[in-house]
Amino acid sequence: MSEEALCPLCGRPLGAVNIDRHHLVPRTFKGREQFPVHKICHRKIHSVLSERELLQHYHTWEALRAHPDIATFIAWVARKPPGFWTSTATAKGKRR
Repeated sequence: MSEEALCPLCGRPLGAVNIDRHHLVPRTFKGREQFPVHKICHRKIHSVLSERELLQHYHTWEALRAHPDIATFIAWVARKPPGFWTSTATAKGKRR
């Protein structure tokens, strides 16, 4: 029996739809390692934090989950099915 992969941000099963890849160290800063995450989780990370904030303070899953806005989001999305997707705000002007 194989174990189902879980989203490292919200902990829900990843499933097969609406999946993105997240760099804990942003590609802008030479980050290479990628992790599969729900698309909605990925969009939330980038709507809340700039790439520089990700590099300097939020380059671990534990730190991301501890951010107040992301923790609130995780509590909300935890009740949604794995393939759940809805449009979310984007991070205009949060590149660096």
